[in-house]
This record gives sequence, structure tokens and C-alpha cells, in this order.
Amino acid sequence: MRRDGPRAFAVGKLPPDVLQRALATISIQDERVKIGPRLGEDAAAIAFDDVYLVAKTDPITFAAERIGWYAVHINANDVAVMGARPRWFLAALLLPEGRTDAALVDHIFQDILSACRELGITLCGGHTEITHGLDRPVVVGHMLGEVPREKLVEKRMELGDRVLLTKGIAIEGTAILAREKASELASLCEAGILERARRLLFDPGISVVREALRAVEVARVHAMHDPTEGGLVGGLCELAAAGGVGLHIWRDRIRIWPETDIICRHLGLDPLRLIASGALLIVAPPDQCSRIMDVLRSEGIEVAEVGEVRERAYGLKLEVEGGLVELTFPERDEIARAFEATPSGPHGEEGRFSTNEP
Repeated sequence: MRRDGPRAFAVGKLPPDVLQRALATISIQDERVKIGPRLGEDAAAIAFDDVYLVAKTDPITFAAERIGWYAVHINANDVAVMGARPRWFLAALLLPEGRTDAALVDHIFQDILSACRELGITLCGGHTEITHGLDRPVVVGHMLGEVPREKLVEKRMELGDRVLLTKGIAIEGTAILAREKASELASLCEAGILERARRLLFDPGISVVREALRAVEVARVHAMHDPTEGGLVGGLCELAAAGGVGLHIWRDRIRIWPETDIICRHLGLDPLRLIASGALLIVAPPDQCSRIMDVLRSEGIEVAEVGEVRERAYGLKLEVEGGLVELTFPERDEIARAFEATPSGPHGEEGRFSTNEP
């Protein structure tokens, strides 16, 4: 009798239980490692004299048009949410056999350098190769930053802390859908809506470096996290897991961009579970929140109080119209579901290596 093998995982992050088991096998012997690998953590922190070196690595596998730009910003975000200023970047470029030429290489390098200049980061090393079996470029980024020891933001939350959310959710996901499903959405959405959705990638943008560093500069912050794959729900689950706390979130206080709402409705997607780079979760004591919000708003960064920290046993709950919904780790990001019918993923054959500016 035929027996089916183990179920293969879908595209995206590993299931949390599988990742948790793998991380549990790691034993950190070096006492200088202040923060090591654990579920929901953004980066590692290693002690050097009076500072912590904060180190992050993250690949960019789905974006081809601005892959170098993505690699810098996504890695910089995960360094900044620990209170550290991103300073040095290394990139491993894996390029597809038979489809790589000088124009593609030049474009990716210039894209990386442009993003580094935006954030005051030095490109200080890396690796390049043409790799068998790839159908698109892959950039694996490695970001290093530093923070004074007393300013390191660990996910040490306290009961009653408030949860702040900047900008709104699904900024990145909305922009990707508007760019990659433009022909499908053109008959359903006004051209102006699609153009505004495309521009969300840059305005308000997917970087959270400025707001993260400003928050720790002006107030006492207990935790920060940038929700990415799995959207806001995924980010909240990671935040709660890393801090060992429960969270109560108010649905009606979460900003959803009009363009996001329209596109998600047309495609049947949940904006709360759509890739959300550009938003920042900040957890701080109640007496510190007004200071954070005032400063960010004065600099044109929208922010709202969307939840509070509860005891771990409370779990993660979303209040919707007076009722409570239990939130769990999304099985996959909504962006994957949107493109599941496209064998090659979000980027089709045409224009995959486009070097056009946005």
C-alpha cells in the first residue's frame, strides 16, 4: 500500500514549531552573545567594549526590479529595531546562469550603493557568482550596526505597556500587487489608485530606520519589531513569542491604506496577513507613548496606539466590534496566495530583470 511522504512546506517562512525545534538545538557558549537566535528576534547582538554589534542577514528572493535596494532596506530595518544604527553592509549576489549580463550586474550594484547612500551605510564586502539552477537574481544581505550597551532594545515588555503602530499596514504588499497584477487590477481599479499603490513602496516607503532611531532617542522603549512576511498578524505573533507576553489589539485603530483595502477586496486577500514592511511596532510604557507619538508626528510619520501588553496566558487577541478573535501565526503570507496560480511566482518572464526606475 502506498504511503504519502511528509507534507512539503509551502513557500515562505518555516512553520513556527519547526523553526522553534531547530533553534532549540543551538547552544551559545560565547558569553559575549547577548541576543542569539530565537523565534521572533530580529538580529543578533554581540558585546564589544561599550557597544553591542548588531548583526542581521536576510535574503531577497522575490523582487527583481529593485532587488539591491530591497536588500539594504530590509536588513537595515532589522538592525534599527534593536536601537542600533545600521553602518556596514555586505552582499552575496547569486546570479542566474545564461541570463546574467553586465547591465544586470551594474544595475544591482548601483541599486545597493544608492540605498546605502540614503541611509549612510558603507558597502564593505560580499561575494558574487553565477549560480546553476536559478531563474532570477538572489541577493543575501548582511547588515552590521552598533548601539551603546545601555540603548540596546531587547524585547522585554511589561504588563500594561502600549503597542504603537506607524504608517499603516501592508505597504509593501500593496505596492507589489499593484506592480505585478496591474493588468488584472486595471479593469477593477482606477488608474490613479494603482499608481498611488505602486508609489507606497517609496512613499511612505518600506524603511523604518528613521522612526525606530527617533523613538529610542526621545523615550524609553521596551521593544520594537517590523512586521514583514505574514503581515501585521505575523509580526504580532513574533513579537509576543520573543517577549513571552500576551497582546490585546484593537482592530479599529489599525490603519489600512485606501489602496490596500481596494486591492485586497478585489483579490480576496486579508490585509492583516499581507507582507507589511514599512510599518513599525513600538512597545513602550504608557507614560512614554505620547512623547514618541508627538515626535514622530512632528516629522510627518503617522503613528497610532493599537494595543497593550497582557500576561502570557492571555494569548494574542484582536478586538473586533466588541468581540475577540484569537490570532495565530499565518500559515503563509497572503502575497503567496495571490500568486499561487503563477508557476514562476510574482515575476513573470517578461521584465524580470527590468532596470527601470519606479
